[in-house]
Amino acid sequence: MKEWTRQEWENQSKNTVVTAYYLYAPMCGTCQVASKMLEVVEELLPNIQMGQANLNYVADLAIDHEIESVPCLLITENGEISEKIYAFHSVPYLYNHLKKSI
Repeated sequence: MKEWTRQEWENQSKNTVVTAYYLYAPMCGTCQVASKMLEVVEELLPNIQMGQANLNYVADLAIDHEIESVPCLLITENGEISEKIYAFHSVPYLYNHLKKSI
């Protein structure tokens, strides 16, 4: 998954029907597991633009969008955040949440 700045994510979400922006912390063990799950989902859903960012480098985004914890997956539809996922559960769970947005 490509690293996106906040500006890149905002541009992608405005220009694409559905985007997924994965926010993580590098020392977070749960985030490492979530990253692996999202790699699989990204392969299964190539039509969805997906990016990621270390939350330490986009801290203003966390404040503006009231991010409560990491890992966090922001799903946007038509430029607006439609869902925030904190509990990633499983690959099928993530796949189904993103698939219904298409």
